[in-house]
Parts: sequence; C-alpha cells; structure tokens
Amino acid sequence: MAANVSRRNFAKLFAVGGSAALLADPIFAREMAAAGDILPAGPSAGEPFWKSVREQFVMPPDLAVMNAANLCPASRPAAEALSRESKSVDTDPSPTNRARLMPEKEATRVALAEFLRVTPDEIIITRNTSESNNMVSNGLDLKAGDEVLLHEDNHPSNLVAWQEKAKRFGFSVVVVPQKNPHPGAEYYVEAFTKAITPRTKVMSVTHLTSTVGDIMPAKELAALARSRGILFLLDGAQSFGLLDVNLADIQPDFYSGSAHKWPCGARECGVLYVNKSAQAKLWPSVYSAYPGAVGFSKTFESFGQRDEATMIAMHEALTFQSKVGRAAIEKRSRDLTTQLMAGLAKIPGITNWTSPVAERRVAVVSFVPGTLDANKLATALYTNDRIGITTRGGKDRPGIRVSPHFYNSPAEVDKLVAALAKYMKSGV
Repeated sequence: MAANVSRRNFAKLFAVGGSAALLADPIFAREMAAAGDILPAGPSAGEPFWKSVREQFVMPPDLAVMNAANLCPASRPAAEALSRESKSVDTDPSPTNRARLMPEKEATRVALAEFLRVTPDEIIITRNTSESNNMVSNGLDLKAGDEVLLHEDNHPSNLVAWQEKAKRFGFSVVVVPQKNPHPGAEYYVEAFTKAITPRTKVMSVTHLTSTVGDIMPAKELAALARSRGILFLLDGAQSFGLLDVNLADIQPDFYSGSAHKWPCGARECGVLYVNKSAQAKLWPSVYSAYPGAVGFSKTFESFGQRDEATMIAMHEALTFQSKVGRAAIEKRSRDLTTQLMAGLAKIPGITNWTSPVAERRVAVVSFVPGTLDANKLATALYTNDRIGITTRGGKDRPGIRVSPHFYNSPAEVDKLVAALAKYMKSGV
C-alpha cells in the first residue's frame, strides 16, 4: 500500500469492523471511496495505519509536539464540530436554533458514561479537571477533627485546594510523600494503609502523575478506601483519554478529567464522575440555571449559560478515540514511551526521573539534561528541530518533560533522541 494514506483512505481503513468501525462523521462519509488495501486496526496496527491517524490532526507534518500531559491538538472531527456548532449559534442565536443543543449535551453525557463504563446519571459535564476536583473539595461537608489523606504528587487542584480549604473549615490534611523512582504499587498501598486513622474521611490521588508519569494503584487504593468507609477521589487528568479507564472496575467515589489533554477534544470541557452512593454527600458549588437532564446533573449541574459547542466536540473526540481503539491508543503511547526511555538511556549525562519499570509509567517522561539549561534546550528543540516539549522548574524533579500520544510516531521519537544527543554534546 502507498505510504501516504489520505483522509479518504482513513475512512476505508475503519471498515474492518469492531472498534474500528467506519467513522460516522459526515465529512469522512462524503470522502468514502475505493481505497485499495485495508489495514488492520487495533493494538497490532502498523505504521501506515498510524500515519492515517496522524492525518486526522491539523498540525503540520513537520511539527512533532509531545506535550499531551499539558495540551493536545483537537482531532479533526472534534475541531470541525467545535467550529460548526460555534458558527451555528453565532449565525442564529435564536431560542429555536439553540433548543437543539440540549439533546446534544445529553448525548455527550451518554458518550462520557459509555467511555468510562458508568451511567449517565453519574456524569457531570464541567470545564476541566481542576473545576471537577474543586467541586469535590468544595462540596463535601468536612469539619474540624476530620482528616483528608492525599498523595504529595497530586496536582495543585487536588493538593493545594484541599490545604487551603482546611484553613477555612478546620479539617486536617495528611500527605503521603512521593518516592522517586516509583517504588511500586505495594509501597503506596502500604503507605496509605498506615496513614489512615479513624478521622480519615477522604482519600485522593492522581491516577497518573503529571510530574514524572508515575501510575498509582487506583483500584487497590479505591478498595482500601471503600473497606474503611472513606470517600475516594481519583484525579484522571492524565489517564482520561490515555488509559482504557474502567470506573466500574476501579469503583472510585469521584473521578475527574479534561477534554483538552489526552482525549484530544476542545478546551474548557471536562467531566466529573460521582458514584451514586456518594451523591448525597456532595453539595453543589454553583446554583444557577440550565441543569442537566438526568440523574445527579439535574441538581448539581446548574452552571448557567454554557458553550455546548465544546461539549459536542468532546462527543466527537470520544467517538474518534473509540473507533481508533482505546486499547490501541494506550499501547501506542506506551510503546512510544518505552522507545523514548531506551533512547534516553543511551545519552551520557541525562538523569531520568521516570521509572525504568514499564508497568509503573505510561506516557509521561521527565529528565534532567545534564548541565544544559532546560528552557534554552526546549527553545532550541522547537526553533531548530520543530519538536515541542515542555520544561519543569522548581525544586520537585525539574528539567524536561516529554509526553507522546497516539498521533506521534517512532520517527518523531527518534528525531527527539537524536536532537537531544546532539545538544548534550554541543550545548545550546
């Protein structure tokens, strides 16, 4: 088959059935035509298939952005839905035209529930993970004498937010320290078990840390919390859209996520899952108009005027991922990360913060580039090599962070490794 796979061929590639069924987006349907060989989709898909996936993003082919832990490009179906629906409302903001958006919003809720394997009654559509996390820390009725047990390597919206609210409401925050490199799931289960007291009311961890990519034992910690009658919040900012997350299996009380990261959706759309058993314990943080139509959203999602276009784009993003194959996406990202780790290990002077054990990481890699200035290195990579990564400052494992996703390629990883090796020798 030809190396260049067009958008027309991409539609045909999905005709193999199962999780790779033909995309329903009308643009792809219009371009459907004879496409020659049909490639296998799923975890064993080859590079021509992944090249066709890459062509469903509008980033220019020469730009290799590996910063999914911060911001992903919207997939073409999501970006086109956002543009189409925004234009529709701006062209015709009448109540009649806008009335059709409520069913679209509810369709997104159903899609989110299916994606996470829960029910629509348990889904709240928010703006992002930070808002979702703060709805939990704002909404629980905690008081003096209560304790909240956190992991040190939580995002500020799931660490600082609790600490600041403790000052106001009088409850205590207990922090389980992070350990580098990742010591393994058993270590953290034991550490949290030892830290629990009769006063512990809430436990909260980040599923996959944004700092160095440590994956936490979510299911085991959720079971621990459940066995002690403790509420459990799982911050999914770095797992939603990357891992094949099954909340019916993990069984947290709360789970949060954002569309703009790994799901490759529009910015300012997120999700908060609230288990039915925990809903009576959570007070709304906002009281306004336009609630959701089902379950907990009818009393918890009155956020006032919303941008339904971002929600419709979220639906398209989830559909796109499901048809590429969620297991395939996770495997692809893991494989690229393993390739990157192997390449970094061959470059003298680089100190890696991310675990060398594959089972303890997914697709976030952080390292120190020897004595090079990380900011100057990042600028050189972007300016000279068209590679987009990010830096981490401060005292907590600073340096360079790389987070590849399923739209990246082995060739791009090789290009990054070669560029790093060059700059480690020559400087920047």
